[in-house]
Amino acid sequence: MARRLGTSITEIARLVGCSRSAVVGIHAKWINDGDTSSRRQGVGRPRVIKEKGRRRLSRLVKQNRRQTVSQLTAQYNAGPSANVS
Repeated sequence: MARRLGTSITEIARLVGCSRSAVVGIHAKWINDGDTSSRRQGVGRPRVIKEKGRRRLSRLVKQNRRQTVSQLTAQYNAGPSANVS
């Protein structure tokens, strides 16, 4: 959109905080394909904590916000049944 408004590629790169060549590549891909998203799924390192575990950890933190990381780790690793108050 910034390109359509007349912003230079160099200026866009500075605003976004990436290299000029990255902006040129993404812009070219968008012009040619009309899409800039990656078609590959599951790329990258697998998550250490799955979504269910992330929600559980969030609940543990909200129960007592003054816990240390080591206390939270111990409580999280103890399992869901040890969490009953």
